[in-house]
Amino acid sequence: MALFYMHGTPIGYVAILLALVASMGGFIFGYDTGQISDILLMNDFKLRFATCGTPNNVDTCEFSTVRAGLIVSLLSIGTLVGALCGAPTADFFGRRYAMVIECVLFIVGVIIQIVTVGVWQQIAVGRFVSGLAVGALSAAVPMYQAETAPTRIRGTLTATYQLFITFGILVAYCISIATRNMSGAGSWRTVVGVGIIWPVILGVGILFMPESPRWLAAHGRYEEARHSLARSHGIARDDEKTNAFLLAKVEDIRSNVEYEQHLKAGWIDCFRPANKTLYRTLLGMSLQSLQQLTGANYFFYYGATIFTSVGIEDSFVTQIILGAVNFVCTFGGLYVMQRFGRRMPLIVGGIWQSMWLFVFAAAGTAKVPQENPGIGKLMIVSACMFILGYAMTWAPGVWILIGETFPTRTRAKQGALSTASNWLWNFLLAFFTPFIVGAIEFRYGFVFAACNLLGAVVVYLFLYESSDLSLESVDHMYNDPQCKPWTSRSWAPEGYSSRYDLVQQTKAADAHKPLVEGPDESRLEKASQSMDGTGSSTPQESIRA
Repeated sequence: MALFYMHGTPIGYVAILLALVASMGGFIFGYDTGQISDILLMNDFKLRFATCGTPNNVDTCEFSTVRAGLIVSLLSIGTLVGALCGAPTADFFGRRYAMVIECVLFIVGVIIQIVTVGVWQQIAVGRFVSGLAVGALSAAVPMYQAETAPTRIRGTLTATYQLFITFGILVAYCISIATRNMSGAGSWRTVVGVGIIWPVILGVGILFMPESPRWLAAHGRYEEARHSLARSHGIARDDEKTNAFLLAKVEDIRSNVEYEQHLKAGWIDCFRPANKTLYRTLLGMSLQSLQQLTGANYFFYYGATIFTSVGIEDSFVTQIILGAVNFVCTFGGLYVMQRFGRRMPLIVGGIWQSMWLFVFAAAGTAKVPQENPGIGKLMIVSACMFILGYAMTWAPGVWILIGETFPTRTRAKQGALSTASNWLWNFLLAFFTPFIVGAIEFRYGFVFAACNLLGAVVVYLFLYESSDLSLESVDHMYNDPQCKPWTSRSWAPEGYSSRYDLVQQTKAADAHKPLVEGPDESRLEKASQSMDGTGSSTPQESIRA
């Protein structure tokens, strides 16, 4: 039975579970991101892996800029490679089994790190191996969630990936502050070793979830695709062959898959101008790059070091405050992306984030924070306000868009290219930030402020509003020559007068009420016949439910 109805669309408990379980991939990424900032300050870690002027005297131990940059950033190089490998892996093995393989790989990376005694290169290599898994998961998880989640709550469920990233960062901060005073290597090995728990949860839990119905349909397994949709919508197995809503959904996917099977889907096809494929590839890569250029990871990777430099005595506590703001505000992001769509939150978020980064940079540049406690406090408040805006807009929004912007035939590859660009900038920022901060100090914030404004402009000029549409309808919207990004909020599939009409007509249809206008009911009969092998349709003829 359906757990609840959203605009008349049945939503099953499995849809909620699959989003939560798959989002453990985001938790893994967040935990690995959050731990390194505090580990770099732990005494035993510095004694083992930093350069010490006097043996066994932690006060003389410091990481060189290059060494610190490599330890932090090699994770990002791994994620860059992993994201590109994640597409063929997810296409070949299926979304679920690809995640299982990637979880095993992450565990291998953790083991490499915790068995080292005093070789910093082994820590870096272990983070690289873990990064391979994190990158592949970052491509597979949002794609799996978008392909499996019911249309009406797709934005919210896909955004749980970002929610779990923030949760992972917060948990890493909390565990770090709990272990920092442990004697010997236990202080940092505990933080790293606990990371094994999360891939175990994901690798086992995902096996109990349904496979992506679109992946199943692309491999000719329509009966399984129908069952997968039925589970996510809470439709009883006995009703699968007669439920009009379910038959229409499967027919929609079938017609789209059959249409796309006539088209090639290699890597080169991601860069073909036809059907706005190149347009969407470049848009996805730009949005993922700009998400990194917001400056969020400037605080997450080097936050402890930053707040030490502004005179904060216990930077670990400040990190927890930032992590808590990030996590709590992401709940607001789930609502914002569901209620206000994709475009407006990203535009407003870009402007908001730019304002507070300007305050942060101006305050740190105007006076020396260590000599002016009030300036240090203003900088912390500015950082928190920036994180508030980021967590509610750009953080969840970009991951949602990566799952729902691309056509089925190239979705995995375009998603991989987009996330790879995210990880490329992640690496560049992680590695070069120590050098840049050493040269321009807090004026670095002005660079990120400008990038946030650029992001708002890119969204306004190029991003189409994809909320409330099926993935197949999103593809048609991008190919409609009459639709422009700034008018896309009112676009609706053929047969509907507006996006609002689409929602209302779908609600009426799902409630088995007579339709005043919208899709012809004969389509439902055609969908039923097609499932029995007696009919067929094209994407333009199928229902955009």
